[in-house]
Amino acid sequence: MSESYAELRRRATARLSEAGVENAARDVELLLRWATGLDAPALVSRAGEAATAEARVRFESALSRREARAPVSHIVGGRAFWGRWFEVTPDVLDPRPESETLIAAALERAAGAAPPARVLDLGVGSGCLLGTVLAERREATGLGIDASRAALAVAARNMAALEIADRAEMRLGDWLDGLTEGFDMILCNPPYIARAEMDGLSPEVLEHEPRIALTPGGDGLDAYRRIAPDLACYLRRGGRALFEIGPDQAAQAATIFAAFGWPHPIVHRDMDGRDRCLEYRRKP
Repeated sequence: MSESYAELRRRATARLSEAGVENAARDVELLLRWATGLDAPALVSRAGEAATAEARVRFESALSRREARAPVSHIVGGRAFWGRWFEVTPDVLDPRPESETLIAAALERAAGAAPPARVLDLGVGSGCLLGTVLAERREATGLGIDASRAALAVAARNMAALEIADRAEMRLGDWLDGLTEGFDMILCNPPYIARAEMDGLSPEVLEHEPRIALTPGGDGLDAYRRIAPDLACYLRRGGRALFEIGPDQAAQAATIFAAFGWPHPIVHRDMDGRDRCLEYRRKP
């Protein structure tokens, strides 16, 4: 007799745990939903039923890939971010819950401030930041810049899936170089992992995510050094710029921006209480 869904879950969880996968039970649940096309309540209600042959084949293939430490997002083709689904491939950084800190800050509206009309996302990657802000702010338009053509293709598909492609332009570029317009909001989640920290990353990150999106080498702060000198040229009066940072980089990154006339950032913390986002506001 074929294994039931409950038996599949138990066996798979033990298998991933033995392979050293953290949160094995959570990953098994996600892969099982993907393989079967069933949501969580349906899997609970059918726990004792025998899994279909098709579901077993899909699930075993997914389980083998996860056992080899492929990210779940690469197996199922995407990840939820701020309540929306974004396609994810090995060409882009996997959207992380920590980056929702930047979105929460971006969507805050200061008293008397107008919503952003024009948004720039530097290092757009999957488009999760720009796509989320544009989906939440229907009156805004945006531009996503990335040095990777493959990443821009992923971002463009995500904009189309969100039905905001007519308000979101994707452009090949190197940070602020060559831009000729100003923006009401600038978003940026740059590569900021120091070279010395790279070897300590999990196999899911180190072996499957694009290195260019993870680290610039050195101390990890090069992107801020590139952007800070020209930020005032592209952030409109009354505008806001938000930069994701590593949890121990707030002071160092703030020092870089302060040298170019941007003192006293607002520091936003993530769900674990770690410094995660520097926000700069330009006076009207």
